[in-house]
Amino acid sequence: MDLRKLKTLIDLVAESDIAELEVTEGESKVRIVKSSAMPQNQVVMMPQGGAPAQYMPAAPAPAAAAAPAVPAAAAEPTGHIVKSPMVGTFYRSNAPGNAPFVEVGATVKEGDTLCIIEAMKLLNEIDADKSGTITQVLVENGQPVEFGQPLFVIG
Repeated sequence: MDLRKLKTLIDLVAESDIAELEVTEGESKVRIVKSSAMPQNQVVMMPQGGAPAQYMPAAPAPAAAAAPAVPAAAAEPTGHIVKSPMVGTFYRSNAPGNAPFVEVGATVKEGDTLCIIEAMKLLNEIDADKSGTITQVLVENGQPVEFGQPLFVIG
């Protein structure tokens, strides 16, 4: 299946009320499932009798762990932020040992390839959605990324 078709299907599912979509085209089969807005971190409290008593949300992180997040918020990057359109593994080049697609200080045009995100054994090229100069690369090569995670800053 063509990568552009796949991206279009993902966008359609994301923008609609559809929770799940499965498409078969020849030998290819794709299943797209929208993640739910339900909280995923729940703990089941079990009394001595063995039957579940109630569902409780997980305890929040300790206040000490929240303190380092404050300086990170103060150092918010300025410029246009290119975010990850999917969950996967971030790669700066098309093969190990090759030069990265872009470096800090590189001038890019809209549509230029910035990186690759591998998701479910598919290599997805992430293109610049704005022209400018790369001022920051926010992710290390080979690092897992989440949907919406900032990848680059274009100034």
